[in-house]
Amino acid sequence: MIAVWRLYLSEFRLYFCNNWLNSIPSHSIRQYFYKKIMNFNVGQGCAILMNSTFDCAGGLILGDCSVINSSCRIDTRGGVFIGKNVSISQEVIVLTADHEIDSPNFKGRTKSVTIYDYVWIGTRVTILPGVIIGKGAVVAAGSLVTKDVQPYAVVAGVPAKFLKFRSKNLEYNISYKRLFQ
Repeated sequence: MIAVWRLYLSEFRLYFCNNWLNSIPSHSIRQYFYKKIMNFNVGQGCAILMNSTFDCAGGLILGDCSVINSSCRIDTRGGVFIGKNVSISQEVIVLTADHEIDSPNFKGRTKSVTIYDYVWIGTRVTILPGVIIGKGAVVAAGSLVTKDVQPYAVVAGVPAKFLKFRSKNLEYNISYKRLFQ
């Protein structure tokens, strides 16, 4: 009976955070609940904007001064590490779980995603399980990231392919907390 209640409370926590909490137009209230209810490790000066959803409690480390823009879907089941001064644009999807294609019983599997410092991820990018995005990399809008991205690389496309290297002289601190977002 206790296991049933734990499952119920766990599912209710997700429902609450993904359908109510993420719609509150206050950064402070959302950050407090993400830390206390969802057990996310959220650094100083971070922002998780409205209407972003998560797949489980825990499993998210968000470095200082990083931003998850509105309407992102972050699958935290396999673990997501996001470094400092990372900008994740609107409607980005980060996946950490999938199924083994040849499994007779549709076996699930998880692989963590790591996004290092000073990465900029454009709108509507999809990042697949197990990907590592190196420091300072840029992923262009609409890209599908299926494999690791080198530090300071600029990638684009479906699947994402290398275009050029970005400057290594990155010293900015992101501060992005818009009202009612």
